[in-house]
Amino acid sequence: MLIAALALLVIAGVILYYVRFVAPYESTDDAFVDGYTTLVSARVPGQVLRLRVRDNQTVHQGDVLIQLDPRDYQASLAAAQAALLSADSQEAEARAQLDVSRARVAEAGATEAAAEADAQRASNDLKRYQSVEARAVSKTALDQITTQARSTAAQLRSARSQLTAARAGVTLSQTAIQTAAAAVMQAQARVRQAQLDLSYTNIIAPVDARVTARTVGPGNYVQPGQGLLALVPLYVWVTANFKETQLTDMRPGQPVDLRLDAYPNYTLKGHVDSLQSGTGARFSLLPPENAVGNYVKVVQRVPVKIVFDGPLPKGLDIAPGMSITPRVRVR
Repeated sequence: MLIAALALLVIAGVILYYVRFVAPYESTDDAFVDGYTTLVSARVPGQVLRLRVRDNQTVHQGDVLIQLDPRDYQASLAAAQAALLSADSQEAEARAQLDVSRARVAEAGATEAAAEADAQRASNDLKRYQSVEARAVSKTALDQITTQARSTAAQLRSARSQLTAARAGVTLSQTAIQTAAAAVMQAQARVRQAQLDLSYTNIIAPVDARVTARTVGPGNYVQPGQGLLALVPLYVWVTANFKETQLTDMRPGQPVDLRLDAYPNYTLKGHVDSLQSGTGARFSLLPPENAVGNYVKVVQRVPVKIVFDGPLPKGLDIAPGMSITPRVRVR
């Protein structure tokens, strides 16, 4: 009876332990610390002048990581600025020429008005001479007034042609100003591009992170898009691949106990953030095709994102890829 009582007590303890500490939880050892990795590359070609960081160093957003030799880009910027000054001078010259052309129009207009007055006076004199009797006017005087009328008419036509040419000169000057202004805009764009290229010789950190996977050193010649080093952001989370049979009661917001393999004496707190909309196999490089051949049912796994509650403990080097065991309380 004593042995039976002890056996029942042990069974009751096991059942109580299971109900309290096992049944309400779902756990998996297929879980890893995850985080976005930023690959740093150059935007302009050049030779590495200085390497400002060390392996595994913590950097902040805006810190200079690598300095490329800027001398070629400084020379390009100086040439672009000189071209801009030349374009500005050409635009100023074109505007001054417009003022000259307008003055010529005014002068030609005054000449035309004077020539028109002379031609009108000579025409009126000719009409008066022609209206009197032939005996009252000598043939010489009539010839002179006729010649004068023709001369003033020719001068009027010449003045009008000069006015038309002067107005065309104004239009030409206005077109020259537009062309010069376009050249100034192109020169300004080249200056801005040269300034950008010069700024790209300083490769800066886009986020707060730690330096890793460095493949460049001083003196190396780098090309745009070439990977130089990787930055691992300080913000990390856990990606846990649970069996689909473990997701029945799993919901976002549920508390999670997290234990890192590297630090087994620490239990971190977190919570379920979200469940991926699809199994891991569905998004693999070669998704399985189950519509052909003999089908064997395999329990699928679904990635679950778990985030840490609060900041991580100082002194723990928690990096993406580290193994971790999450324990989610689902009931």
